[in-house]
Amino acid sequence: MTQDGKELVYANLPDYEDPPEWIHPQGRNYSDEYNNDLQQFLPRNLILQRNQVSEQLGFNIRGGKEHHCGIYVSKVTLDSEADKLGLREADQILSVNRVNFEDIDHAEAVNILKRNISINMQVRFFPYGYDRTYDKSRYLLANHQQSPNNHH
Repeated sequence: MTQDGKELVYANLPDYEDPPEWIHPQGRNYSDEYNNDLQQFLPRNLILQRNQVSEQLGFNIRGGKEHHCGIYVSKVTLDSEADKLGLREADQILSVNRVNFEDIDHAEAVNILKRNISINMQVRFFPYGYDRTYDKSRYLLANHQQSPNNHH
């Protein structure tokens, strides 16, 4: 208990891992190999405006409930409105216009994105989850190619 009567919450954290020796301590904030700025992983809101629903979104998505993962941005068109707003590959779309996208089918996600001209998205940069969408594809492809019934 704290002095003001609130209960303390304890978490089991992994052991601290020292940064690689080749990255000088003064250069750690600027190194691509060791960036401890967690700001980039926090959820952020983007509002994408289109003139009409037939206008391109400026990005592609992959994933979905049927693939046992979230919805991720897989490509952003250079100089599109989405690009200018800072949307990037490996962003997980958490919600669109207050609809939760964390457990949604791919087709339903596409439908919601395409039918709105004003798209208020909450996203977070989550490369680990995004990479796993490709890992699963590679795993399934490898198993298909190794199958004894496969005659390719």
